[in-house]
Amino acid sequence: MEHRDWTDGHVERWRPVLPDLDPDIEGAVTRMKKLSVHLRRVREQSLLDFDLERHEFDTLHKLAGRGGKAAPSELAADLDLAPASVTGRLDALEKRGFIRRTPSTTDRRRVDVELTKSGRATWLGAMDVLGDEEYRLLGVLSKDERKQLNDMLRRVMLAAEHPSPTSPGSADSSSP
Repeated sequence: MEHRDWTDGHVERWRPVLPDLDPDIEGAVTRMKKLSVHLRRVREQSLLDFDLERHEFDTLHKLAGRGGKAAPSELAADLDLAPASVTGRLDALEKRGFIRRTPSTTDRRRVDVELTKSGRATWLGAMDVLGDEEYRLLGVLSKDERKQLNDMLRRVMLAAEHPSPTSPGSADSSSP
């Protein structure tokens, strides 16, 4: 017998109420939601464990994604924030020893923001917790199954990113 999860019971409860309910669609969507919530909880716990606020992690993450060095204006663009908001974040991260500001070697008017060893270690530590959980969860699938799942989810995301003009919620759909 196949193992059952919480979602199997959820779908069973709703099928008599909604006879046209497609159990595979409801099951897949419910599982994706629950996985998203689970991974968000792991991430939040990781941030607590590493004494990081979400915005601090986001800033370290964007900085690491630029090779550990960037101009404040580049970080502001990456974070979709006003430069003044980034300045406050950088002040706090600098006080904690996670970043340092140095004069630019290419432009005297510019300052570069660099990730310190401590900042990199803290960012990586928080990343590793979530990464380990992602590998644990998806490790129940073979390499080929993970590729197949990824390909299938890409197709679903493409549909989500490019809704048809007549789909619910689109500007062109007509309401009854």
